[in-house]
Amino acid sequence: MIHLPRNSKKTYLIIILSTIVVLLFSPCGLCGTKAEFDSFLTPYKNDIEYSSQILLVATERIFFLERQIVYPLEKRSGTWQLALKPMKAVIGRNGFAPSGEKREGDGRTPSGIFPLGHSFGYGKSINTKMPYRQALEDDIWVDDPDVSDYNRWTKKGKTHASSYELMKRDDELYKYGVVIEYNTDPVIKGHGSAIFFHVWDGAGKTTAGCVAVSEDNMIKILEWLDIQEKPLTIIGLDISKRKLF
Repeated sequence: MIHLPRNSKKTYLIIILSTIVVLLFSPCGLCGTKAEFDSFLTPYKNDIEYSSQILLVATERIFFLERQIVYPLEKRSGTWQLALKPMKAVIGRNGFAPSGEKREGDGRTPSGIFPLGHSFGYGKSINTKMPYRQALEDDIWVDDPDVSDYNRWTKKGKTHASSYELMKRDDELYKYGVVIEYNTDPVIKGHGSAIFFHVWDGAGKTTAGCVAVSEDNMIKILEWLDIQEKPLTIIGLDISKRKLF
């Protein structure tokens, strides 16, 4: 039997525990057989049957640790498969809002199944098969529930809103993005606005309610998405419970 010094035992234990955490939390919690993806999506079959592309935003837990992963999925020969490698993501600072409970300013990301709308960004054009809109200096997204253009992209001079988001920000967060069609048809006042996939501010830095990934991954998502495939996002899947929040 080999006897390790006390300090060596402590170091060895830390290395083992760190290795376990890294392995468990590599971005591949659902990376298995085709049947696994189909099994997770079966409860939503009627809601997704017309789509061939899905961005699945899921929560993975192990002990007291939790994180969010985006799985880009596409339907091939009738089965759902990974189209791109899973991606680490961040969500609203207060987690997921259960379906129907999202409210303006609550810092939560809405759970549910939503179409993906047009893409947007700072450049004149980007490499994507989604409709694209360039964000200019006077472009805003209204988050004032008391005006008629609540949860709409408009111009500063065309609204009476007292509150809105700049679509051409001073940082890189909206350099690349795509609209999540949450609370857009119909628009319910106060139920939340400006929900996007966009570039994160850094790993572990939460959002006000959007889903964010690294810039490289946002570019990959936009290059892959195709409006002809009627893309959707499923947000808030709890892997351990196999259901939405």
